Order: sequence, then structure tokens, then C-alpha cells
Amino acid sequence: MRVLVVGSGGREHALAVKLRQSPGVTELFIAPGNGGTAEVGTNVPIADSDVAGLTAFAREAGVQLAVAGPELPLTLGLSEAMAEAGIPCFGPDRYAAGLEGSKAFAKEIMRASGVPTADFCIFTDPEAACAYIDETGAPVVVKADGLAAGKGVVVAATVAEAKAAVADMMVKKIYGSAGETVIVEQALSGEEASFLALCDGERYVPLSACQDHKAAFDGDKGPNTGGMGAYCPAPVLPESEYGRMADRVIAPIMRTLADRGHPFRGVLYAGLMMTEKGPMVLEYNVRFGDPECQPLLMRLRGDLAEILLACATGRLNEAMLGWSRQSAVCVVMAASGYPGAYPKGMEITGIDAAQADPEVTVYQAGTRREGERLVTSGGRVLGVTALGADLARAKERAYAAVAKIHFDNFFCRTDIGDKGLRRETKP
Repeated sequence: MRVLVVGSGGREHALAVKLRQSPGVTELFIAPGNGGTAEVGTNVPIADSDVAGLTAFAREAGVQLAVAGPELPLTLGLSEAMAEAGIPCFGPDRYAAGLEGSKAFAKEIMRASGVPTADFCIFTDPEAACAYIDETGAPVVVKADGLAAGKGVVVAATVAEAKAAVADMMVKKIYGSAGETVIVEQALSGEEASFLALCDGERYVPLSACQDHKAAFDGDKGPNTGGMGAYCPAPVLPESEYGRMADRVIAPIMRTLADRGHPFRGVLYAGLMMTEKGPMVLEYNVRFGDPECQPLLMRLRGDLAEILLACATGRLNEAMLGWSRQSAVCVVMAASGYPGAYPKGMEITGIDAAQADPEVTVYQAGTRREGERLVTSGGRVLGVTALGADLARAKERAYAAVAKIHFDNFFCRTDIGDKGLRRETKP
């Protein structure tokens, strides 16, 4: 089987590594890929937003399965384009991808499906949004409707902060057209969890619950990022609850989309807040999380190519998947300044030493090759991922691997997994 992975981050490197282990995969292409994907497949210099270029390449190269890593190509119609070319695509159609492409659409689908979520209002006029904020008070959450590279959400502790967020998004347009519509919603408190399920339009199979770490610094301090680390399984959502959770937040969305003529095929990701009143959905994503994908795939047992093809073609079977009994922890090593401005071109050393431990894989994200040198090219540079007999051992192994890797002025959180450890030690 010839497979094309679309994207360039750590998630795509993890997908490529796991797909390369599938015995039926004869050729693996990654577009555009990074320094790590080049080691397991062939990088193709086509942007993930170039749907026409990706489809033309897939047709010419005889690709038999396209795998969408990020959400952008899905919101631009990658699945439809591949279908017209006769190529199965792992990922939903453009309409269903609106669950991530438009937060307003996602909230409306949640409401129609009866999924528990925070109260909200949608605005296209900044004055109306500010009047609503005055009426409801703070804290509130202000969200840009469209894709904003993971940065279009502001948890405002005061009315002034909330109004400033509205002005930034709707008046100053710091996120461009993504902020022309905003959602103002109730702020929820609790512990977050990531709950993903593979879907083939009719059937779904829940994956192991994860916990992401969005804030840049220890203790959930600092600005939001694309994710500074993740681990699974996450004890905040025990395996005994997966069935009930899927009934609550996965099945209703799939039914609504199918009823509207857009059955969901791909991976449906529910971002949850575990509140005192029960779990509430913060958002939906229509792709694997990054960095959640990395620890998930480290623990997954099964032929990933066959699993993803089954999702794309309506043949998913729970028996295709198995799970390691070990825990997995992913620690992101980032460039100084991220998620703001950061330097590039710093040489990376020590990956081979880190991966001398067979239970460690270093997934590359913001990297590129310069001759024999591997250098940084992004903010989130590496996802150092390790397995362990339990969460404590996985964390210890991941940070031991981090200590063997170097590039100038990197930083990482030192508390990935600590929330899970605290839950495990509670009487």
C-alpha cells in the first residue's frame, strides 16, 4: 500500500513512524514533512493547504490511502478531492470538519445533539458582544470562530479582559477573518481531558484517554500553546467510563452529522472539562491531537494503515486495535520565546543517545535538515516520548531522554503527568 501523510509536525512524524511499521505499506510519502519524517519516508514539498497539489500528487504516485494530519486541509475539502480521485482519505468531509473549522458551527451541532457544553452566545457585532459581557460578568471565555493556530481562545478573568479580547479579534482582527465572528461562553472549571474515537461513519472505537498541557510553563502558567506535553492513559477519565463518555459526546455528534448527510469518518476528538457537575465538551477537533497523538501511538497495538483505511472505507472493527499495558509520556522541547517570536536554525544534538533506550522515541516537529545537521525550524521542536510500566516510570524515562538532547535556549515543562500522579496517590 502506498500512503500519503499530509502535514509537517510531531503528530505527522508519529503517524509516519507507526505507518512504516505496517507490513502492507510499501511506500510512504509525507507532504511537506520535516527532518524526522524524511528518515522514515519521502518528503514531498507540497503545502498542507494545497489541496489540488496534494490530490494531483496522490493520483500520479498511485497513493492508496491519504491520511490528513492537521485540520486545515480537511476544512479545505481534502477528503472530497481525494474521493473524486478514487483515493480513500482518513478524515471527514469539509462539512463535518466544520466542527473544528468553525467554533460557532461546533456549538450549534452540540446543542442540536444534546451534548453537554457551556452556555454560549454567538456574535458578529463587537458592541453586542461587549453588551453581553457586561450583562453576564466574568469570568468568561471569548473564542474566535475560525482557525487561529490554537491561539484564538481567551479565558478572561475580568470584564475588561473579555472586552479587550473582543476588540482584538473583531476590531483589530489579530486573527484575520477567523475573528469576524466570536463566541462568548461560560467559563468552566475543573481538570481537562482529551477523549478521542476512531470513526467510520457508523461505528466508532474509543481510544485511550489523554491529558494535554496547553500552558507554556509549569503549573499551567503562561500563554496557551499548541501543547507542551501529554500522557496516557489519563486517570481523570478511567477506562471504565469510556463507554458512557462515548455515548455522551461521540455517538450523538455522529448521529447528527449522519442525519445531515455527512457521516463522520476519521478521528473525532472531544476536549473535555471534568467539572463538579459532570463532563462538559470545550471543543471538538477532527484530527489527532498534537502532542496527544505521540503517546497514543506509542501504546497502540495494531496495523495502523489497516485501521485508518478501515475508517475511511466504513470497515472499522474494534478487534483491529489493542493497547500496551504501559503508560506513555510525551515532553515537548520548545524554542525559547515560543509561543511568541523564537529563533530558528539552532543545531539539535543527542537524539540518537536519547533513543538508545528502546522505550523512547523522539518525534520531530519543528526541524529541518541542513546537510548532515538537524536544526530547529519551529517553536515546538521535539516531542520526547517514553513508555513505562506506570505513569511515574514513563515520566522518569521521558525526562531522562530530554536530558540527553540539546539545542540552544530550549525550554520544556517539568511537570508533564503530575496531575495524573496526584490522582494515583489519592487514598
